[in-house]
Amino acid sequence: MTTTSAQIPITTIVPIFTAIGDRAWERFKELEADFVSQYGVEAWQEVFNFRILPALDQDSNRWLLVQWCGEGIISVKNVE
Repeated sequence: MTTTSAQIPITTIVPIFTAIGDRAWERFKELEADFVSQYGVEAWQEVFNFRILPALDQDSNRWLLVQWCGEGIISVKNVE
């Protein structure tokens, strides 16, 4: 993780977790766009991949995946 990504305050990241927890897709997308405009795409990729995604529970991770892929996928099957 770059120095810039490691220095992003937690107060910037917590609302993203809140949007995911509330299942508020539109709010998540707004926060993502705000983050990218302030810190850049590379910082978003690093923060999302190394700070946000690993902290998500299975249901939240699945919800996020369904939201991203929902328009092109008819259903998502649980594979255990």
